[in-house]
Amino acid sequence: MVGGFVAPGFEPVAEAFECNFDQRGELGASFAATLDDRPVVDLWGGVADRAGGRPWCEGTMQVIFSGTKGLTALCVAMLVEHGRLSLDEPIATYWPEFGAHGKDAITVAEAASHRARLPGIRAPLAADDPLDPRQMSARLAAQAPETDPRATCIYHPLTYGWLCGELVWRVDGRAIGRFFAEEVAAPLGLELWLGLPAEHEPRVAVLEYAPDWGKHPGSSPDAFPDDELFASIYRNPPFLGADWLPFNLPAWHAAEIAGAGAIGTARSIARLYGALARGGELGGVRIVSPETLERVCEPRATTTDPWSGETLTFGAGFMVQDEQRLLGPPEQAFGHGGAGGSLHGAWPRERAGFSYAMNEMRDDPDDERAASLLVALHACVVAA
Repeated sequence: MVGGFVAPGFEPVAEAFECNFDQRGELGASFAATLDDRPVVDLWGGVADRAGGRPWCEGTMQVIFSGTKGLTALCVAMLVEHGRLSLDEPIATYWPEFGAHGKDAITVAEAASHRARLPGIRAPLAADDPLDPRQMSARLAAQAPETDPRATCIYHPLTYGWLCGELVWRVDGRAIGRFFAEEVAAPLGLELWLGLPAEHEPRVAVLEYAPDWGKHPGSSPDAFPDDELFASIYRNPPFLGADWLPFNLPAWHAAEIAGAGAIGTARSIARLYGALARGGELGGVRIVSPETLERVCEPRATTTDPWSGETLTFGAGFMVQDEQRLLGPPEQAFGHGGAGGSLHGAWPRERAGFSYAMNEMRDDPDDERAASLLVALHACVVAA
C-alpha cells in the first residue's frame, strides 16, 4: 500500500504515514519533506481513483486547494523584491480600474492579508465563471467593498487569487500561471502547476468527500440561507457543494485559479518550501531573498471566521505560525493549508520543507492526519 523512501533516522515518519491508513482511514495520500538541501521523506500510498482502481503512485498529483495561496504569495513576494510591486502602495496604482467605489486606498498588503473587504462576489456567477480569472478580477474591480463589519478582516477563499493574480499580470504582463512556471517551477525543477497542461491530466488523483463531510460551515453551501455575506463567498457559485466537486473536472485543472487550483506532487511542493526554509535558495538556485521572505512573513492580520470561529494568522499571503501550531511544532513556520486537509510549509529554523496532499477531503476539526506526520517529522529533524 505504501511506497517511497525515508532517509535513515526518519523511519517514524513512515510509521506515522502508515498509521494514517491503518487507523485513520486514509484513502490516498503523499507526504514529502526536505532537510536543508536533501530530500528525507518521499512517501505515497493508497488509492488515487477508487472508481477506476488506480493506485496512488510515485507520479500521482493532487489539487491542493488553498495551498495554492502559498504559491501566489511567493509570486507577489518576488515582484516586491524586484521593485515592481510595493506592499504599501494602493492596488489602484497598478490597476486603475480597481479604485472604483472607494477602493482607491486599499493596499497590496491588505489584499494579500485578507483585508481588502472583497471576500466574495456579489453579482450572480455561472458555474464556470471562476475559470476566467480576467473576468473575475474585472468583477472585483467593479464591486464596492463590503460594508458588513465582519468583512473587515476575513478569509478570501477565491477572491484572494483573483486580486493577486491580476496584480501579477498588471505589473509583469504574464498570467500568474506562466510567471510561476517560468520563474519558480522551471528553475527548481518542480512538477507543480497553476494551470495544468493537458498531458498530465491522467496523473491527477480523484477527490472524494469523507462520509461525514459538511461539519464546517464553508463545506455546506446551504448553511446560513439568509446571510448575504456567506452566500457571496460560498454559494456564488458553490465550489465545495455536497453534490459535486468541480475541482475534479479537467477544465478546472487547466484553469489558473490562483486561490485554490494548483496541482502538483508533494515531492515538488516540499522542495519549494525547502528552498524557502533556506532563505529562498536551493541547489544554487535563488528565487527570493531572505530579507523579502522575512518581510512577507511578518504577521499582518488574524482572521476570524464569523461562522465557525476559526482563526488564522497571515503575513502577505502566507499563513504564519501562531499559538495554534497549525504548521507543526516549530515556533517559526509559514506556508498554507488547503480545504480537505492538505498542508504545506517551511520551518526556517530547522531548514526543512514539507508537503502533505491527499484525496479524501475531511472538514472534521479532529482530523489528525497532517498533524501526526508533522509531529513525527519534527522529532526526526531535531534528532538528525
